[in-house]
Amino acid sequence: MRIKICLFIGMLFITGSAFAQDVSFSQYYGNPLYLNPALAGSKICPRLTLNYRNQWPSIPATYVDYSASYDQFIDAISGGIGLIVVNENQAAGTLNSTSVGAMYSFRVNLTKKLTMSAGLQGAYIQSKLDWDKFVFGDQLVGGDLLGQLPPTAETPPDRVNLGMIDFSSGILFGYNERLYGGIAAHHMNQPDNSFYSNGDSKLDMKITVHAGALIDIRHGLQSGDVEDLSISPNIMYQQQGEFHQLNAGLYLNFYPFVLGGWFRHNFENPDAVIALIGFMQPKFKLGYSYDYTVSQLTNNTGGAHEISFTWQFDCGQKTFKQKAIKCPRF
Repeated sequence: MRIKICLFIGMLFITGSAFAQDVSFSQYYGNPLYLNPALAGSKICPRLTLNYRNQWPSIPATYVDYSASYDQFIDAISGGIGLIVVNENQAAGTLNSTSVGAMYSFRVNLTKKLTMSAGLQGAYIQSKLDWDKFVFGDQLVGGDLLGQLPPTAETPPDRVNLGMIDFSSGILFGYNERLYGGIAAHHMNQPDNSFYSNGDSKLDMKITVHAGALIDIRHGLQSGDVEDLSISPNIMYQQQGEFHQLNAGLYLNFYPFVLGGWFRHNFENPDAVIALIGFMQPKFKLGYSYDYTVSQLTNNTGGAHEISFTWQFDCGQKTFKQKAIKCPRF
């Protein structure tokens, strides 16, 4: 299995045109700054968020992703600021990518009930390729698979460390603290991500559209404490290059617990059924989700495990003109 994976990844790079695709977190509201830079400062008080995703753990060369972010609202600049770090480890370290981004989200009340936030993000992406971990077809001819393999005739890339400047933006609308929706555009400048200086590869722009509602079971869309007992239907659409994905599902909130279920569909084929359980307290929340693969890969891949953790700080004695946007917690 290891050899097959390395052969597959190797074919992508020797063409000089590897089409990258961003990691897709199942708990997308549990990683708000990754979803949409316009969500920076959406909870007003300072917030620290940590995320972990292990995709296809039954495959030896798996995909492991980490994310850490911090954001808060600042009255003096009428908006939120945020910092986010994302690390993607692919094929047991064969390809490792780290992104560090900073963002600002301007917020304005359009009416008494309608709020808009517009966010901008600048990031630096560092990608590293471990060429020595690749196994190519010419190494398997006459080689000892249990010992040392002969050298390959494939030409290594002229750069195994790649740095890119990246820009993203987003917009978010909230109505009556119950309805919300947004659009985000990541990699707007489509930076060059080829490890060959004469390669022709761009990091495709990613478009995300997300929307949903918080419905108090006792009061509907009217006022009420949605933390106690509520449902939250949600939908998200993403497009990056030739990749298209639709994610639809529902949260059930009954404090201090949250249950969630979604179906993620890649337009070429069904992808996964996702189940979530979360635990909330005033200061923190912890969520676990599992992706059950329903595509042609089957769940022999091991699906995907994901954990999110958020610590919500106090605002102290400060008072703000803006209210927190009540998007889902996970």
